[in-house]
Formats: sequence, structure tokens, C-alpha cells
Amino acid sequence: MDVLWSRTALELLLLALSAYVQARLIQAAAERIRRRAPRFIPALWAAAALWCSWLVAGVVLNLPSVYYGGVPAWSRTFCAVPAFLWLVTSTGSACLWWIWRQITEPRFDPEKRRLLRAGGSALAAAPFAAAGFGGLIVRRDFRTVEADLTIPGLPKALDGLRIVQLSDIHLGPFLSEDDLAWVVGAANETQPHLAVVTGDLISAPGDPLDQCLQQLAALKSDAGILGCLGNHERYARAEAHATREGQARGIRFLRGETERLVFGGAALNIAGVDYQSVRQRRLYLKNGEKLVAPDAVNLLLTHNPDVLPAAARLGFDAALAGHTHGGQVTVEILSQSLNVARFMTPYVYGRYSEGRTAMFVTRGIGTIGLPLRLGAPPEIALVRLRAA
Repeated sequence: MDVLWSRTALELLLLALSAYVQARLIQAAAERIRRRAPRFIPALWAAAALWCSWLVAGVVLNLPSVYYGGVPAWSRTFCAVPAFLWLVTSTGSACLWWIWRQITEPRFDPEKRRLLRAGGSALAAAPFAAAGFGGLIVRRDFRTVEADLTIPGLPKALDGLRIVQLSDIHLGPFLSEDDLAWVVGAANETQPHLAVVTGDLISAPGDPLDQCLQQLAALKSDAGILGCLGNHERYARAEAHATREGQARGIRFLRGETERLVFGGAALNIAGVDYQSVRQRRLYLKNGEKLVAPDAVNLLLTHNPDVLPAAARLGFDAALAGHTHGGQVTVEILSQSLNVARFMTPYVYGRYSEGRTAMFVTRGIGTIGLPLRLGAPPEIALVRLRAA
């Protein structure tokens, strides 16, 4: 609960800062027009009123109770997401400009003053340039990433087993069916023994869930397609639909269930769980001991990577997770990755271990919130099991 209150307080603080920045931008525009063309002041106020109404509508549409309440997809495409993107980039730009003004001393030399002003303008433009690059280029820069998970006592028949993992697809306005078809084709090129999907097929009610399942059904592997569901299936109230329609297309979503696979005489027990809510951390993997097979290697499919300690206590050998998008927007500073996800979980991206349990967290395919990625390109993950 303390984490939730801290997150809410941070969101309110950022919203207040964004509102202040918008007010200052309108004030600056009014001062310039008043000096140069005062007759356009009434038009400015009318435009400002429309602009602010659009931003307020965007903020309201981004409230979880509204966003996941079944609003039309076009309202997210043309209002909620663009408004959020503008608030983030304009506020970031204003903050960078203010910092630049504080660290550059006033210069009375006109030439130096022009250079400083040009530098400040370039710095202020950086958030907009980054948003454009992340939205137009990196967001669709799908890559295949390989990772090894080392498991003590792994049978020789399972050593080198290839599992292709897709996660956080978020098919909708900002990820097309053509994009997903390309991703599935790239996944098939890895020639996996098993294909898994670890949740968040869509973002909200009204998104094309059936089309997503149809594309995922084209995944090819020796042992078929298994998966677990994410928080956005729950928010969209689509867990039952995804399970039923997935089964009809050859995709089995494990909801507190297991699937026993045998490769070369060695058993691999795949367990899957529904989204484990951060609001109920004490209930992570409740009754999970029933999912562990003592005579097999146990692999957990979970959308939320925070369950790693609980999985280790229960005796799982490995886990595959998503949820974090690898931070989605990540900045490297002094060899440290800075992103919003790091404030919410210690398991943002890559390989982790807890005792004898190894876990891989993928960056996933799609986006949520801002339709862009920076420093965290989308990926198809090819995970290999390796003997210690």
C-alpha cells in the first residue's frame, strides 16, 4: 500500500508540473502575440481553451477506470496517447530549458548569448527528437535476442532445449497485424522446441484479441504453443475469452495448470499462472506447490517477474516472464540503466537468479502508455536451457 501511495503522489506531482508548464507556454505565447499582433489575442485564448480541453480529455481518458472501461480505440489513438505524449515531452523540454538557464551564466557578449540560446533551444528540442526516433524507428526495430538459462542437474536430453518467447504484444493502434506476423515469422526461424507467450496480448477492451490469437497460432515448434495471461487481459476482462479462443487455435494458456512435455526421455513440467498482482504480494504463487513436479525439470510461465523469490521457495528450476517492457524508455548514465520500471521492480530485463532458480525477463514486443521505445528495442527471445 505504501508503494501505491508513493506512486499516486508521484503521478499527482508530475501532473501538477505538467499543468504549470502548459500555463507558462500559453502565457509566453500571449506575451509574444500581445507585442507583435495584439488583435489575435482573442483567437489565442480560444485556441488555448480548445488545447487545454483536449489535454484534459487526454488525462481523463488515461485514468485506469476510463482507459480500461471500454472507450473506443480511436479515442486512445487521437486523444489519450497523443495528449500524454505531448505532456511528457513538453514538460521534459521545459525542465531541460530551465536547467540550461540555471547552469549558463548571463553573457553580455551578443555572440556568446546567441550561442547559448542556440544550445538551449537544441537541448529543449531533444525530448521531441527522442520521441520521434523512439516512436518511428525503435518501436518497430524488432530483434531476436538469445539467452541461456543455467539449471543445476539439467538432464542431458534437455541441455540446449530452445524456447522462443513472445510477450507484451499489445496488438492495437500502435502495433499492427502485419508487424505481429513479421515477429511470428522471425520466431519460427529460430526453429524452437517450444513456443511460449507470456501475457499482454492486447492493451484494453476493444483491441483485436482474436486477430492476435490468429497470428500467434502460426507459431511453429516441436511441442506446440503454451502461455500465461497478463494484467491487460484481466483489465480488458478477456481472460476467459483468450483461454477459450486460444485453445480453439492450438494455444494453451496455463491458468494455475501444468503441461508435461518429454524430450528424449527427460520430462519438462511447464506451469503457468495468471497475472500475480503487485497489490497482493503476500499471495504470490498461492498454492503453487501443486504446480511443481518432483520428477521433472520445472519451468514457470509468469507475466510478473516479481514472483521469482516465491518460485525459488517452491522449487521451480526456471521461469520466463515479461511485463516490464525492459523499461520501454531506458537511459544509460554512468553504466546504470535508468527507467520507470526500476522504481517498481528489481527485475526489469535479462537474466536473474534466486538460489537454484534462474529467470529470464524479456522486453517484449509492443508498447503501453507512450507509443515509443528508447534503449529497449522490442525483441523475440530465444531462451536455451543449459546444464550447470
